[in-house]
Amino acid sequence: MAETTGFLDRGDGQQLAWRRVAGRGPTVVWLGGFMSDMAGTKAQALADWALAEGRAFLRFDYLGHGESSGDFRAGTITRWRADAIAAIEALTEGPLVLVGSSMGGWISCLVAAEIPQRLHAMVLIAPAADFTEALMKPGLPPEALAAIARDGEWIRPSLYEPTGYPITKGLLEDGARWTILGSPVPVDAPVRILQGREDPDVPWLHALELANAIKGEDVVFTLIKDGDHRLSRPQDIERLLAAVEEVV
Repeated sequence: MAETTGFLDRGDGQQLAWRRVAGRGPTVVWLGGFMSDMAGTKAQALADWALAEGRAFLRFDYLGHGESSGDFRAGTITRWRADAIAAIEALTEGPLVLVGSSMGGWISCLVAAEIPQRLHAMVLIAPAADFTEALMKPGLPPEALAAIARDGEWIRPSLYEPTGYPITKGLLEDGARWTILGSPVPVDAPVRILQGREDPDVPWLHALELANAIKGEDVVFTLIKDGDHRLSRPQDIERLLAAVEEVV
């Protein structure tokens, strides 16, 4: 058994890069974070696990991410949500286990609301629900707000990207359309959440708010006291794989 690769035509001149492992279901689907890609440590660990265990697995890159085409600046929650749904509909069948990291945790919840009949379970790592409204906008310095108003974007310094990354007016305005906190999140399937207490990007109380908002009762929130945002250390990968194995 091997992982196959390809590109999904999105119908607007853009293509999504994907990698897939054939195997028994439910299909595990990786939904990555903001400015991340499907070649990261956690996604690769899941691919290796799927190959070893004969499990169905799909990973892909959103518009403007990784191997996919398109300008990152054109990306919005609307578009990346649609990319996820398009990849799932074209490349999977049957029940799904959505594994979402950071922004991918938010996208996972939005996908689950769109196709609830296919949701088997979710595993979320440092889920950044509503991050544009709840985490990003409140922390913008005055010069960022001025740049966004003047230029339509601001380059935010990043621990993970030496050149920083653009925060666009379109991203912020669009993100407000998709907020899910403050009301019940319509997910009844089992959910496992892994969250680092030392996460500088997604405060653990923010992730806990999502856990409390999820409608279903089978929700387990694991706080990793010395954990960071990425949760990519060997012991963190072991926790991720154990959580996935529990719910598949």
